[in-house]
Amino acid sequence: MNEVIELLLQHRSIRKYEDRPLSDEQIRFIVESAQAASTSSYMQAYSIIGVRNKEKKQRLAELSGHQPYVEANGHFFIFCADFYRHTVIAEMEEANMTDSLESTEKFMVAVIDAALAAQNAAVAAESMGLGICYIGGLRNNLEEVAKLLNTPKYVIPLFGMTVGYPVHEPGKKPRLPLAHIYHEDAYNQDEETYKKQLQQYNQTIKHYYTERTGGARTDTWTGQMAQALSQPTRMYMKKFVEQQGMNKR
Repeated sequence: MNEVIELLLQHRSIRKYEDRPLSDEQIRFIVESAQAASTSSYMQAYSIIGVRNKEKKQRLAELSGHQPYVEANGHFFIFCADFYRHTVIAEMEEANMTDSLESTEKFMVAVIDAALAAQNAAVAAESMGLGICYIGGLRNNLEEVAKLLNTPKYVIPLFGMTVGYPVHEPGKKPRLPLAHIYHEDAYNQDEETYKKQLQQYNQTIKHYYTERTGGARTDTWTGQMAQALSQPTRMYMKKFVEQQGMNKR
């Protein structure tokens, strides 16, 4: 096993940081690493917004569900699906791109591009000894987030990423077994096998939470998923995305 794989396998979300900002050089390396990620057809359909302003970070923490580490970190990055620059290109090149930019396919391209860039950024940050945590809570109220960040049409803030110097090192949360994730040649739809694997994983997760919380939590993964997905959230999203000019066709 090489150092890169060891780094990837040791990932964990960090939610408490030293009161110590990232340097301009660190920020530049993280963003340049993000830009080095693969991008569909060279479209580079994403942007990254870095937030230093304390008042803005405080407001973003509130909008994200009052998560304190959105405010208290070394730097806060926001990854956006972005086809705004392509509308500028349409004007420059006198081209009609509307049908393409409003398609579900291009919406997926922008989301995937942003996610690939973000994971490169995460690995770059962790390689510097920094910790990271993805923040999906930004999508609790994207209209307010968009106003705060002054994002134009064809730009959608997808998620944030806190980065900083870790104060603590939480335990590594167990992932699903490889056999449950990796299929060869075709998707394995054997439901009994699936249930057996999930029951085994439930025991692993139950043990993890019991050890981590001293018995205060003993829930299972399937129980978590059943509870979470039985309560629909952010159901405004389709309307918001379409208002931004994306995923309309």
